Amino acid sequence: MKHLPKHLRPRWRYLAVELETWPDERIGRRSFQRELWYAGQNLLGDPGSADAELSVVRFGFADGRGEALVKARRGETEPARAALACIDEIDGAAVGLRVRGISGTIRAAEENYLGRDGQDSGERNVVFGNEERVAVLRDGVGDVRLDDAFVGATDLDYDLV
Repeated sequence: MKHLPKHLRPRWRYLAVELETWPDERIGRRSFQRELWYAGQNLLGDPGSADAELSVVRFGFADGRGEALVKARRGETEPARAALACIDEIDGAAVGLRVRGISGTIRAAEENYLGRDGQDSGERNVVFGNEERVAVLRDGVGDVRLDDAFVGATDLDYDLV
């Protein structure tokens, strides 16, 4: 079977969602997905939930706090937000949801709204151990390349050339 041309493929939006409940509660991805489907179907009806095509792409939960990425069709983000707002409990545990933001790619949603670090690094020449070396710098910390390995260092350990 051939792939659809790019201009005919469905476009997606990714909603970055924050979950919060009591610290002793356990919530799984399947339970969250099931509640999302039920909320979408109850609020939007069968045609509306089919149009939105809500699904959980990424999910993490521990100690009463969690994050999720929910995929929805482009143009259906408002119904998706409304369906998420209808979720007040998962597996009998009261839960609060907050949509942090909406993005067109998974990577951008994770970097901008879920606090995941992106590829924000740069190689620089530094002086380390009285020799000029190459270092990969990220947020005030660097990995200095030695002959066959890297050494972790901070701004105080090296000088920029």
